[in-house]
Amino acid sequence: MDDSAYHPVPLDFERLAESEARARSEAYTRAMLKRRTVRDFSTQPVPMDLIENAITAANSAPSGANQQPWTFAVITDPALKAKIREAAETEERENYGRRMSDEWKAALAHLGTTWEKPHLTDAPVLIVVFAQSYGIAVDPAGTDTAQIKHYYVTESVGIAVGMLLSALHLAGLATLTHTPSPMGFLAEILHRPPNERAFVVIPVGYPADGTVVPTLTKKTLFDVMIRYDAAAPSGDEQAVTG
Repeated sequence: MDDSAYHPVPLDFERLAESEARARSEAYTRAMLKRRTVRDFSTQPVPMDLIENAITAANSAPSGANQQPWTFAVITDPALKAKIREAAETEERENYGRRMSDEWKAALAHLGTTWEKPHLTDAPVLIVVFAQSYGIAVDPAGTDTAQIKHYYVTESVGIAVGMLLSALHLAGLATLTHTPSPMGFLAEILHRPPNERAFVVIPVGYPADGTVVPTLTKKTLFDVMIRYDAAAPSGDEQAVTG
C-alpha cells in the first residue's frame, strides 16, 4: 500500500441506544414496505431541493475504490422528455412486437405493462442514471486526457440507485424504474460522453389521482434470509436457520 496516499480521519459515528436503534429501524422498514412502483403520474411539479437532496444521499453510496462512477441527469424540460419518450416507445414497440419471447411477456403480464410509456412525459422529473465505464482525467493545461480504469461499476451504481429510490420515497415522492432496451438513445439525446452508458431511467413525481397498482406479494423474511448461528447443541454441525 502507498502510505503517502492514505490519509485517514476519525470516524464520525454515534452508537444509538438499543431502543432508539430499534425505533429507527422499524420506522424505516414500515416506510419502505409502502413503496410501490407507480406508472401513472401527476404532472404537478415537485420541489427541486427534494431531488437534489436525494441525489446527494445517493452520491454518498459506497463504490469501488471510491471512484463514484455515476452521473445523475435530471430532466424537467417537456420537449426533452417528449423526445426521450418517443425514442423509448420506438424500442419498446419493437420489444413487445418482435424481440420479447412469449415467456418474457407472460412474466410481465401481471404488471399490466405495454410498449406505451406515458410516465416519461407525465412525471415532472426524469432522472437518468449513467454508469461511467471509465474515468477521464484532464491534464492541468486542458490539452490532453487519459482514461482511468473504474472498478465494480455495475455493483457501485446499483447500490447508489437503491439509495436514490429510498431517499425519494422517504421524501414522499413516487418513482418507477424504467430500463428500455436498448438504451443507447439516452446518451445520444442527452449528449453524454462515450464513457457513460445509461443504467436506468427513473420518473419521479406524485401519483395521479385514482392511481392503481398491481396486486403483488413479496417473499417473506424467511424466504430470503438464511442465518448461520452458533454451533448446534451436538457440536457436530453449525445451526442454520432460514
